[in-house]
Amino acid sequence: MPPRADNRAPYARIAGHYRDLISSGELSPGDLLPSIKALAAEWNVSTATADRAMKLLREEKLVQGIPGVGTEVMARPVSLSSGAERHDRSSKTQSSWGVGEKSSGHTAGVVEAPEDIAQVLGISAGDDVIRRSRVYRDAHGIVSHSTSWIPAEFAQVLPELAKSERLKGGLSLDLIARATGRKVAQREDEETARIATAQDRELLELEADTVAAILVLTARFLDADGELLEYGVDLGAPGRTRRTTSEVLR
Repeated sequence: MPPRADNRAPYARIAGHYRDLISSGELSPGDLLPSIKALAAEWNVSTATADRAMKLLREEKLVQGIPGVGTEVMARPVSLSSGAERHDRSSKTQSSWGVGEKSSGHTAGVVEAPEDIAQVLGISAGDDVIRRSRVYRDAHGIVSHSTSWIPAEFAQVLPELAKSERLKGGLSLDLIARATGRKVAQREDEETARIATAQDRELLELEADTVAAILVLTARFLDADGELLEYGVDLGAPGRTRRTTSEVLR
């Protein structure tokens, strides 16, 4: 039966009820929700209110409407991966893609370092730096926009780092390790959140008037001498989660 002690608007109560069922796993991908007419009768609301609840769940990418079938629970979106996790994944599979992911929009080139990036790399603003970007997507849309900032010196031994195409044989760090022997010995990860800026909205293909919080994951990859090999910045699309699993020692 629908929960009674809830001060939210009726459509929000209905959406919240099914959101909880989906989050808990009680409803699985592919399961069908009741029809709009059945929901309206069960919750004693108008069909417009029931439809509004389903619209909210569709906007959250939790369900999808299938003409002639009904409202179906969607597969959970891919969790937002950090640069370190993509590096670990690439070391094993030579691909940074998570399950259900693909990447597109690969661009690269030697550019002038912005002031904030120059500070991280320990160079002067305007100095040359390699910038590589790509967009990770799954069935629900953009997962994240990822940018790698790499010291320009590596373009001499690995010119492909500055070419706008997907790298073959692993990530840039894998190629650097094989070409120079300089491997990642230390990683520094940081997670922050902010309201999407105009540039963030453009990179994540959001509407210009969108107001949304996004996760920003950064990673500094250092070699055994403490020299920076790469600085990665991942912008998570609105609504994407960050999920990690840890073993508990007893």
